[in-house]
Amino acid sequence: MTTTLITGANKGLGHETARQLIARGHTVYIGARSAERGEAAAAELGGRFVRLDVTDDASVAAALRVIEEREGHLDVLVNNAGVANPALDVDALTGAGALAEFDTNAVGIIRVTQAALPLLRRSGNPVVVNVSSGLGSFWAVTNPERHESRSPFIVYAATKAAVSMLTVQFAKAVPEIKFNAVEPGYTSTDLTGNVAGQPVAEGAEVIVRLATIGEDGPTGTFQEKTGELPW
Repeated sequence: MTTTLITGANKGLGHETARQLIARGHTVYIGARSAERGEAAAAELGGRFVRLDVTDDASVAAALRVIEEREGHLDVLVNNAGVANPALDVDALTGAGALAEFDTNAVGIIRVTQAALPLLRRSGNPVVVNVSSGLGSFWAVTNPERHESRSPFIVYAATKAAVSMLTVQFAKAVPEIKFNAVEPGYTSTDLTGNVAGQPVAEGAEVIVRLATIGEDGPTGTFQEKTGELPW
């Protein structure tokens, strides 16, 4: 049985990724800050709830201890939790707001991945998927044919560029584990205000694809629905 942990899995892309992986036979741990929402999502999907706040070292350590005690290993980690400040006005930017976004979107990946490494190393095919964004691709944000080039998401884009570098560096530092970043595409979720974008089932497809790669699968890549995305 494949054991999977997804952060921020009580809603949106994380929730849908959990649904699709459970349908494929994975034992999925629904990581969520809210016990009420996390337990409800786990009950709905047939997953297992674990309280996990990616900005809190103690919470992360406790969540991985639960998985270790119950499963003894971890096969797949999906670093999905993320936040975005909707303000596009440069005059609204603050250091405190930037720190909060980086803490969740980038440092949170470090916290969870570091805590998960001992359990991932016990897997026969360990995989880490970092949910990123095309806004973290220097190629995409400077390409006038891409929608990412049209809006200055200053801090959010910078956090996702950090996710790109974390993916590459973890892949080099821990070659026995496959690390890949994914761009789900513009998807209708709470993060986008649920007003536009593709259905969440479509956005989750690339996450699921990279979460289910075999031992000969890629590592250190950035993928979107149509294939590899330039950094």
